[in-house]
Amino acid sequence: MNSGGGVRRIEITERESPVFGGVEFAGVGNYERLHGTVFGELDPRHRLNAGIVNLDKAARNPRGHVEYHSDFRILKPLDLDRGNGCLVYDVPNRGNQPIMARLNGAPDGGHPQHAGNGFLMRRGFTMVWSGWQGDVPPSADRLTARFPTIPGITGMVREEFIAEATGVLGGSNIQELSEGRFVGTLVYPVADAAGATLTVREREADPRATPPGLAWHLIDDRHVEITRPTASGFDRGAIYEFVYRARDPIVMGIGFAAIRDIVSFLRYATKDNPLAPQERPCIRRALGFGISQSGRALRDLVYLGFNEDFAGRQVFDGILPVVAGSRRTCINWQFAQAGRYSRQHEDHSYGDDQFPFSYPTLSDPISDRTDGILQRARDAGVCPKVLHLDTESDLWQARSSLVVTDTSGADIAMPDEVRVYTVSGVPHAAFRPLSKPVMQLPGNRLGYGAFMRALLVALFEWVEHGVAPPASRFPSRAGGTLVTLAESRATFPQLPQVEFPNVLNELRLRDHAVEPPVESIAYQVFVQATDADGNALGGIRHPMVDAPLATHTGWSLRASGYGEGDLFTIQGSMIPFALTEAERQRASDPRPSVEARYASRDVWATRLAAATDRLVAERLLLPEDGDRLLAAARESWDVYQAL
Repeated sequence: MNSGGGVRRIEITERESPVFGGVEFAGVGNYERLHGTVFGELDPRHRLNAGIVNLDKAARNPRGHVEYHSDFRILKPLDLDRGNGCLVYDVPNRGNQPIMARLNGAPDGGHPQHAGNGFLMRRGFTMVWSGWQGDVPPSADRLTARFPTIPGITGMVREEFIAEATGVLGGSNIQELSEGRFVGTLVYPVADAAGATLTVREREADPRATPPGLAWHLIDDRHVEITRPTASGFDRGAIYEFVYRARDPIVMGIGFAAIRDIVSFLRYATKDNPLAPQERPCIRRALGFGISQSGRALRDLVYLGFNEDFAGRQVFDGILPVVAGSRRTCINWQFAQAGRYSRQHEDHSYGDDQFPFSYPTLSDPISDRTDGILQRARDAGVCPKVLHLDTESDLWQARSSLVVTDTSGADIAMPDEVRVYTVSGVPHAAFRPLSKPVMQLPGNRLGYGAFMRALLVALFEWVEHGVAPPASRFPSRAGGTLVTLAESRATFPQLPQVEFPNVLNELRLRDHAVEPPVESIAYQVFVQATDADGNALGGIRHPMVDAPLATHTGWSLRASGYGEGDLFTIQGSMIPFALTEAERQRASDPRPSVEARYASRDVWATRLAAATDRLVAERLLLPEDGDRLLAAARESWDVYQAL
């Protein structure tokens, strides 16, 4: 262990060998699973730890270090020499491990019991997960972390609650008592109820209000009971904001150091390293992979200087942040709320989204700062290669345009180490039915898993063999595919019973020294232009957008009773084409019908295959995924016919 700290020891408490029912993967063989606890410690005086908020205030051991421990899980080839020598660290999302479900198509859930399509194993990757978020509640398969708290420190904390019971929001931190009352769980305990305030507003941009009937009382120091107002105008989508003085913050920024230290240990250590048989390290490369919250954490980890270990070595050779947009995280804050992320209606003004937004170093006249996501890594000589993947949703809800434009709204060039992509016509969140009719339109069923697989392979080939990845595919101002909200609205077709958004997740410079924060100057945020069908232009077009049976959008509008007109979280919408010209004319739909576009199902399938083949040729889809996508899409013909 280095003088700055690091992994002190690893305890393996479970070993399953082989896993997946003993299935052998060609050229790689069996896999085994390890589960246990990693124990680490950090010297607050070391330059690589000095930026962790409140680390210097935490209790120390006799060596003067701060201790922590977290769960870990490893899925590796039984014979590491038959693997590809590459560790993929899948940053857990709220303690869950999404890579097996999202890349392997395995059943959802954290425990890797099923190989799915075997994608990761067939290619010989070693997968690693560890707890990094210090406020994740324990659960059977969640990976948790235990970081110190700092007694005696207090500060103002803001919590938002939207008690709509849709199956997406309000599940884990809200308990409905009745139509008029609910209980919200607080992230931090209340230090003093004096001065606490509760407000409500129907839509995010509305002024905060205290209408008749709105009330609250503390059940205990971690739970507040809220009574909905008797005044009209506040429906299920209303935003309740509770501001209170909290105590005992968690040193949440340790999470970045915990990731750094376990990946460095597994990559370089010789003693007691489960990936170094006979004290011979078998890992040549390490890639960081993260979806949504986890992708934002990867961007923040690199930005804050945690891609350098205590020996000055590079931790991740490459990172693949997926659907992170231009945001980072609320992790390295005194009263961190790591699970929060800004959207237009929900959690809009949390502190995960201020400059810098992009990878090159830029000057921002709005914040009067000069910085970039890669600046610290570049200065230290540990700059990772980056493949950044977003979806159309992320332009609306995650301000993805700020990844590719400067703060004056002009296109920017990416550094040599970076490629950026967006998948048009695809939502951020995987489709699933909702328990309430909260969306105005049917949900968008398209996904981006196949593109993640292709880019993970491209990233590995880039760091291991020097093979350049596909060129960036992102809408741009110069190409006319990245436009203002008003311009996008003007070109979107006038569809019967379809409302186009008049809002997006705008961004302003914020002062978080007070709660709620004070907002000032606005940044320019853009969305995609659309074609005559309303399908987005630019980026990687999903084959079902190039051979469409519907308009697929990355946005979804809230329905009546749920904050009507605001954007609904990270879902997308689908507006099927009329099947026949007669049906189209009756509905006054300007989009040609399926009948007018395709003489037969075979004609449509041929066009779909051509779009898929182009993406395979461009290495944006793997051949196996091209075949898989075509098979699924052909089945979807009947689904769309029935809608």
